[in-house]
Amino acid sequence: MYQAIVFLPLLGAIFAGFFGRFVGDRACEVITTTLLFIAALLSWVAFYQVAIEGHDVRIELLSWIRSGTLETFWSIRVDTLTAVMLVVVTTVSSVVHLYSVGYMDEDPHKPRFFAYLSMFTFAMLTLVTADDLVQLFFGWEGVGLASYLLIGFWYRKPAANAAAIKAFLVNRVGDLGFALGIFAIFLLFDTVQYDTIFASAPDQVGKTLAFLGYQVPALELICFLLFMGAMGKSAQFLLHTWLPDAMEGPTPVSALIHAATMVTAGVFMVARLSPLFELAPYALAFVAIIGGTSAFFAATAAVVQTDIKRVVAYSTCSQLGYMFAAEGVGAFGAGMFHLMTHACFKALLFLCCGAVIHTLADIQDMRRMGGLRKVIPFTWAMMLIGSLALTGFPLTSGFFSKDFIIETTYGDRNWVGMYAYLTTLIAALLTALYTWRLMFLTFEGKFRGGSKLLAGVHEPPWTMGVPLLVLAAGALFVGGGFAHLFIGADQVSFWRGSIVLPQHAHHDMPFWLTISPTIAMTVGFLIAWYLYMWRPLLPFGLAKMFPATRNFFFHAWYFDALYDFLFVRPAKRIGYFLWKIGDGTVIDGIGPNGVAARVLDITNRAVRLQTGYIYHYAFVMLIGVALFITYFIFSGGGLKP
Repeated sequence: MYQAIVFLPLLGAIFAGFFGRFVGDRACEVITTTLLFIAALLSWVAFYQVAIEGHDVRIELLSWIRSGTLETFWSIRVDTLTAVMLVVVTTVSSVVHLYSVGYMDEDPHKPRFFAYLSMFTFAMLTLVTADDLVQLFFGWEGVGLASYLLIGFWYRKPAANAAAIKAFLVNRVGDLGFALGIFAIFLLFDTVQYDTIFASAPDQVGKTLAFLGYQVPALELICFLLFMGAMGKSAQFLLHTWLPDAMEGPTPVSALIHAATMVTAGVFMVARLSPLFELAPYALAFVAIIGGTSAFFAATAAVVQTDIKRVVAYSTCSQLGYMFAAEGVGAFGAGMFHLMTHACFKALLFLCCGAVIHTLADIQDMRRMGGLRKVIPFTWAMMLIGSLALTGFPLTSGFFSKDFIIETTYGDRNWVGMYAYLTTLIAALLTALYTWRLMFLTFEGKFRGGSKLLAGVHEPPWTMGVPLLVLAAGALFVGGGFAHLFIGADQVSFWRGSIVLPQHAHHDMPFWLTISPTIAMTVGFLIAWYLYMWRPLLPFGLAKMFPATRNFFFHAWYFDALYDFLFVRPAKRIGYFLWKIGDGTVIDGIGPNGVAARVLDITNRAVRLQTGYIYHYAFVMLIGVALFITYFIFSGGGLKP
């Protein structure tokens, strides 16, 4: 069963990728989607057996690498943490596959698209079932490759190609740190296998490693380097710039990346290696600071975006910040709980955005929308459920997971926890503001796209509607249904050592703390109502009064411009110099290419003397004799009497 969960998506990818042109689009859609639904069903069975009944599984498939003391195996490790990720990845991926049947109906390259989707899922499943760091890295790079292929799927669009390259390069920066972290672990522990590392980690506290000429605490260095990879993969502050541009890919890709695969890999990795992070307090504090900063920063950018998908994209970056803020204060279970609930409502929001874009002939600008609630009420209802869960409306999934994170950061009772608490609380207010701004601009008021466009608006087909219903159910009920397992009284027996749990539970929280996220959510809703429903012209006036502030947030604090100035332009100038001077002048002019060119030039000139006419040769000989005699006459070399 466990092998089937991992390798059924790979089988679908091979079928669609190699045989799609022969069997046709419909066969690829049916086969890949069916295999994913089977994997999802088996994942729920595995979740019950492993997480509920407590039967952990480790299956060794084959020996992979043997080199010196390094020995790795391709294994399937399924404990509670893995079981949670299996459910999240396969469930979201299966409904995204079904949704794509309707969304990509007119695309001429559907077999390739479904092959990439299935390969993406396989890479993520490989990552979460890994039993050592090498297999983890294989899956880690696999999701990076698949994201590159899917973001740039519409390769005829220059913007899609640029976005794919940007995602690939930014992730290489983070992956450099991640790879160095794995190397350092092998150097320190002489193994890459999880259990051996975790067992000997306490003995490594206080030891140092040489890094950049300094002796630094070994575990702190390792965790900093590993988290650098998480910052890139999960689009956290400083390495976040690729995520908004990833919207150039098809909307189902955005839902899969943002809800269940690539961006959740960093959160999972920190939770999986929590026994190491727990022994590195400075690195753990850094995780909380980056998480809180990301939650606040991305929320400020989302407030002023006009592209409906970019609003939800920045929302993903912000919500991932919540997860890392929780992990940074040691609440790894809370971070994983929010990962699960977030997968439901964020996939729902992205697929609803796709339904809106699909019916509006690929228009994504909210300024050309409005009044759609009466035209597509089903899509509006699904979007409303996702929005309520995202903002943390009482009894929705987001209410249980996100509010608990905010309370937990405050309960840490140090300056790092207070920083994470304040940033996540402010982000909760901004989340409600930008979410309801999206709802009001898209579904309320009058339609601003013209009567011709409005005439073609319709509800999505059933292949797109059924996934919305499934995810809406998750957005409403997953939080309440699993809270007692993830963060409640049963969490010790539920996790069973697959992650590190807080040593001290925070009890007797003040009442004002427990209601502060709800108050922030309410204030954000009221501000959005006032600005976009009561006085809809006021936002335009504010934008004119404070253009610098608006542009600062709209351009996401100008990080793209800053990186362009610091890295992109100098790299281009260096490349141009090496091309023109190094390659063109030195190599082509002076170096091996230049010598070859001069020899060829001289040879071509010499060849012209070989005409084949005798009188030409006689003339040359006479000239030679004349020059010879002239030399002897003027040099005094003649005969003396």
